[in-house]
Amino acid sequence: MNSNSQYAGIFFMLLAALGFSIMGGAAKALKENFNAGQLVFYRNAVGLIFLVPGLFIKPPVQQGGKPFRLAFRGLMGALALYTLLYCILHIPLGTAMSYNLTSTLFIAIFSFFLFKEYHGRKVLLAVVAGFMGMLLIYKPVMHLPWYYHLAGLVSGITSAIAYLTVNRLAKYYDPRIIVLSFLLSGFLIPLITMIVHYTTGMQTDGLFIVDFRLPTDLEWLWVLLMGLAALFGQYFVTRAYGSDKAGIVSVFGYANIIYSVFIGMLLCDPFPDWMSWAGIFCIIGSGVIITLVKKKSADRRA
Repeated sequence: MNSNSQYAGIFFMLLAALGFSIMGGAAKALKENFNAGQLVFYRNAVGLIFLVPGLFIKPPVQQGGKPFRLAFRGLMGALALYTLLYCILHIPLGTAMSYNLTSTLFIAIFSFFLFKEYHGRKVLLAVVAGFMGMLLIYKPVMHLPWYYHLAGLVSGITSAIAYLTVNRLAKYYDPRIIVLSFLLSGFLIPLITMIVHYTTGMQTDGLFIVDFRLPTDLEWLWVLLMGLAALFGQYFVTRAYGSDKAGIVSVFGYANIIYSVFIGMLLCDPFPDWMSWAGIFCIIGSGVIITLVKKKSADRRA
């Protein structure tokens, strides 16, 4: 196995984590004038502008045949983005990303109940440690409304479902088509709710029912940065998982939390106290253990 490819994979994953953190920071910079639903719309609009031409230049070669599963993946991905951006706008960036990265815990849980995948006591203890980490993060910020924390949990759960679906779509679809399903869902859902708002008079709620707001001046730069940083992250995630050590380099995706803490501080988030840090490291540690144990099991089966 080429050690250079291993280190390249780690480097790519660190870049991907940085991209997703910058996306979160750009979204947070827009919090005074945009709500989560509007940011979902613009984030995916930018993604479509850059992805769709590539599909015409190099058409996908794929088996296909799973349209409902593909649509479900898009829906779950869009819901995960809605709840992630909602959290980013209302709670510290590092905390929001920590909740989102609990997806590893939920993947382990869903894999056990849905696919009977059991990876031993280490994974079980890691899941327990991960939930303890969530409680430690929750406790220091009890002054925040409960629904912010609920949105964080939904972000982790829906991300887990989306990742599990991607895993089972990979042999049927070009990766760009799987990404396209997510981008289209995240573009069409807020667009439809905007139409509903203006045609029926239904009140906006700042999340799913939104009105249209055009960015102005500097806001355009933040919107473009948000969309491009997300694409940057997705590109380098693909490069990282294409390396020889994909199961190992995925661990370095948790750098997202560390990046996000410091980007959040630049945007006036408070520095996490010791209890929040303890929760963050519980989540990182549990994710690392789950990833490495599952990688070891996969290597044995191979």
